Amino acid sequence: MEQEMRKEAEGWNGQLERPRQQMAARRGGAERAEGGRSGARGRKMAGLEAQLLLGVGLIEKDTNGDALWVWCYPSVTAELRALLLRKCCLTDESKLLHTFVFGQYKRTWFYITTVEVQDSPALKKVTHFSIVLTAKDFNPEKYAAFTRILCRIYLKYGTPVKMMESYIAVLTKGICQSEENGSFLSKDFDARKAYLAGSIKDIVSQFGMETVILYTALMLKKRIVVYHPRIEAIQEFTRTLPALVWHRQDWSILHSYVHLNEEELEALKACTGYIAGFTDSEVSSRPDLYDVYVNLADSEITISPVVKEAMTMGKLHKEIGQLIVQSAEDPDKSDSQVIKDISLKTKEILSTLASLTEVSDGNEKPTLNSEALKQKRFPPATENFLFHLAAAEQMLKI
Repeated sequence: MEQEMRKEAEGWNGQLERPRQQMAARRGGAERAEGGRSGARGRKMAGLEAQLLLGVGLIEKDTNGDALWVWCYPSVTAELRALLLRKCCLTDESKLLHTFVFGQYKRTWFYITTVEVQDSPALKKVTHFSIVLTAKDFNPEKYAAFTRILCRIYLKYGTPVKMMESYIAVLTKGICQSEENGSFLSKDFDARKAYLAGSIKDIVSQFGMETVILYTALMLKKRIVVYHPRIEAIQEFTRTLPALVWHRQDWSILHSYVHLNEEELEALKACTGYIAGFTDSEVSSRPDLYDVYVNLADSEITISPVVKEAMTMGKLHKEIGQLIVQSAEDPDKSDSQVIKDISLKTKEILSTLASLTEVSDGNEKPTLNSEALKQKRFPPATENFLFHLAAAEQMLKI
């Protein structure tokens, strides 16, 4: 396999691009070589990884200061390549080194690890490089670990061929290991762990009762924009927010690293509700992009006039806010326990909503009975919230 890939690398002059059908054949060959129960486990793990991993790429910055896309496997579109170059800090005029960034664009997640080259005989004309992984799943810790191993391999050998071997090993077996570069095992990185990696307690510590604004916006599937000059702060904050609506377990709403770029903004606007992170303060003057604006640097949350009616706060919101704050401030509770407390309150709200629905006109999905809602004589803000929640859950009659 190594000899085959080496020829491929030389033949393509650094651009390793091969149809997925051939990769599937290679996977099949590797799987047949395994036997027994371990082979079955390996096939299951490899099958999952093959479904999730999309590609690997390499960006270099040379001694002339030029940052170039130099290699990828398999091919990548010109549109995605331009986006990944933009996300890579090597093209940033500020020259700040961001060791790891992640985000998504049109349902493709990207993970970029960047290192400075020091005393590497194999990369004499390179000052920095970035390893890019694209995948279908949200799992920053998994792909940060994998890209770090790929970085160590490239630092040592200075050729994509060795990186390619490890990439193919993970794709076909779900594992790559070596004594000198470290080991990576896909099954060590459960998606649920990624969902719980952020700290709800930190968010509540910063925003207190105003956290209920974020909760309400997420429940109603509104558009949340978060600004901070440091991308690391944005990513840590935004990745945690979907946990406030744990019942959905939907991290596809997360766009943790967005530029004020026309293509990116058009793709963002195509989403019904989202959490989008920006490092450009100019985003504050783009009210067309958000319903709720979070200035993370100044700890300020602003509700857009467009959604003020839907986001009206009342007794129920105060109850939720107090529950969130009390749970988060309990030193004996972990972040996952805080999430569980919030989730239980959410289930209670959804149960109330479900009790006000009916199945009619042959529809399989229950819809809100507006008369039943009015007869409950909830406080106006509660009735308003339940109505808009029904709309967000597509439970209104059209």
